[in-house]
Amino acid sequence: MSGELDALMDDGVMGYAATVVLLRDGERGVEVLLAERPHRGRYPGAWVFPGGAVEPEDVADGSPDDEGAARRAAVRETQEEVGLVLATHDLVPFAHWTPPPGAPSPRRTWFFAARVPEGDLVLAPDEVVQAEWLRPDDVLERHALGGMTLWPPTWVTVHGLTGAASVDEALAELASGEVTPYVSRYSDDRTAVIWQDDEAFDSDAERPDAHAVPDEGPDAHGTRHRLIMDRLPWIYTNTLGAGF
Repeated sequence: MSGELDALMDDGVMGYAATVVLLRDGERGVEVLLAERPHRGRYPGAWVFPGGAVEPEDVADGSPDDEGAARRAAVRETQEEVGLVLATHDLVPFAHWTPPPGAPSPRRTWFFAARVPEGDLVLAPDEVVQAEWLRPDDVLERHALGGMTLWPPTWVTVHGLTGAASVDEALAELASGEVTPYVSRYSDDRTAVIWQDDEAFDSDAERPDAHAVPDEGPDAHGTRHRLIMDRLPWIYTNTLGAGF
């Protein structure tokens, strides 16, 4: 990564985490496992992928933010939260998220994908209220109707899986590209998340009176990579054609 991007990623991060997008082939297409968090603590009531913080036991000789530590954390957290046992080599890394300043959990997070292993779901009662296998389209529809709480990384990831015809296809596509960095910040009014490759990422920092995200759709002109969240359904705009 460039030095400029590294500097952005260091802004306000207070920890590291890993999460796993578990996939299976259902009767109507690809399904993803989402778990509902308890209605307390960080992200109360949110539906998330299994995962959590990188712990000292996950770190070998490297950094708590390196891929090896994240893989070990992802495997450990998946087993602790939903009872499924993965191998570190089963994980396909595809995204690296840096939360916006002011996020409730300022942890930089590796995102991995994997085919669900054999075994039954065993939910950790203090961390998971319920878990469901859902088609990506159904997740977005439930969210759009106000029936499911999602946070931007989860929403964007699910959105990116809507076109997958099979788990094999999804994993092959994710493995074929580089790990996509998402360095995030909120718009001034916190109704949108903007990523580092959006032309507005830095512009309104110099013009505090400017509205960071105009009321516009996905056909907006200029370089755009943002998620507009001032109404349902959310509007995702990525004019770069890279990543999700």
